[in-house]
Amino acid sequence: MNTVTVSTGPVSFADVIAVARHGAAVALSPDAEAEIVASRKVIDALAHDTAPHYGVSTGFGALATRHIPVERRTQLQRSLVRSHAAGSGPEVEPEVTRAMMLLRLSTLATGRTGVRLAVARTYAAMLSAGITPVVHEYGSLGCSGDLAPLAHCALAAMGEGTVRVVRPGETGPGDTGTAIPAAQALAAAGITPLVLAEKEGLALINGTDGMLGMLVMACTDLRLLLVTADITAAMSVEALLGTDAAFGAGLQSLRPHPGQAASAANMRALLAGSAIVASHRGPQDTRVQDAYSLRCSPQVHGAARDTVAHASTVAQRELASAIDNPVVTPDGRVLSNGNFHGAPVGYVLDFLAIAAADLASIAERRTDRMLDVARSHGLPPFLAGDPGVDSGHMIAQYAQAAIVSDMKRLAAPASVDSIPSSAMQEDHVSMGWSAGRKLRRAIDGLSRVLAIELLTAARALDMRAPLAPAAATAAVTAGLRHAVHGPGGDRFLAPEIEYAVTYVASGGAVRAAEDVTGALE
Repeated sequence: MNTVTVSTGPVSFADVIAVARHGAAVALSPDAEAEIVASRKVIDALAHDTAPHYGVSTGFGALATRHIPVERRTQLQRSLVRSHAAGSGPEVEPEVTRAMMLLRLSTLATGRTGVRLAVARTYAAMLSAGITPVVHEYGSLGCSGDLAPLAHCALAAMGEGTVRVVRPGETGPGDTGTAIPAAQALAAAGITPLVLAEKEGLALINGTDGMLGMLVMACTDLRLLLVTADITAAMSVEALLGTDAAFGAGLQSLRPHPGQAASAANMRALLAGSAIVASHRGPQDTRVQDAYSLRCSPQVHGAARDTVAHASTVAQRELASAIDNPVVTPDGRVLSNGNFHGAPVGYVLDFLAIAAADLASIAERRTDRMLDVARSHGLPPFLAGDPGVDSGHMIAQYAQAAIVSDMKRLAAPASVDSIPSSAMQEDHVSMGWSAGRKLRRAIDGLSRVLAIELLTAARALDMRAPLAPAAATAAVTAGLRHAVHGPGGDRFLAPEIEYAVTYVASGGAVRAAEDVTGALE
């Protein structure tokens, strides 16, 4: 089992994916442990100061004016976590919770939060043991961080609440484990429940880690889906007897957006050597230009690529951040701040939902063209084996359309909303957690829309025989044919769609194409 070592610097995208999705163990580096010990000395020194210090000797939020005596501060931290663990609704995915815990640990490791070393070690031990707190869909406003989700994690570290235990390598894909009491799970793993001291409860719940974890995973997923979109678009161009001329490097250079150039380069590579494209190249083809959904694929896909690049930059900055309030500065001061506000992350989560919706929209339009006898240039209606008796892919496109419609609603930004809380102390919030939650649904939808386009385009390419498609698109079709038969009479279509979804989401379609083209951009 791989181990991710958390140091004083940022964890990487790969680290987040390894821990969140692949169950990697977690360890603290010696320099991180040294920083944690050093900053805790600052908090210990303030604990007996007569002056008030937020979160150390005071209440929280709108109750920050109350001084808390030394003998009640353990209760203060325990009460903070218990009261803030107020999530509701369905459980979030274990990968979201594991990413969130890793990112909170990464901030603890900077030494800017003032927790004791035992706190950081407990989080590392829980992650390594596969102990995943049950976190709920609703509860975070994305300001003062993801308070409720992070509080459920802190509650589990205290030996309270509910967790799921999934030990990597001992369970199958998608197994989330059995829900058991946190105290039972910690005892089985030999982990002592935390008794929180001054400031530690606050340090465990005051961060953007939930929304940031979702952002990192979204950027990772969208990079794969963007390459997949180039593949499905290239297959549709071939199937619809389109031209590759519009994707020429010279034309793309006239509008030098990097994402557009990369997408066009991919499509040129994917269509290289296509006998179908060559069959209608020349003066005998009376069409001047293809429909926008074909000709403008690099422009739309490229704009989405550039949006993902921007979002990744924001994520990298946030990964390098030490977010807490108050924070222990490198020169030993303890200062209140507003760095926990989720606006930078919330904005780009919303941007990505817009990009995903548009990618799905153009893919659905390409699919619809292949099914319409008036626009498909010789393909049978709905690609049916016996049109009239058979319906072919008619309803597969309905499913696409329903998903695209849903994705358009999901593209409405969460980050423009704000509901004041904490007696108007927290009077402007980011809704970044909500933006992340709807983006995850949008990414699932995009995977399904691209899978249906791939399924439809592969069937259309088979119907162009004896003309042969490009080697790369033929390889993608061949990979699909391991489980999905080619054209013929109507069959139970839902399982074929689900296989195509897995083929897309797992990266199988991209790997099949790259076996021919080499690495795509």
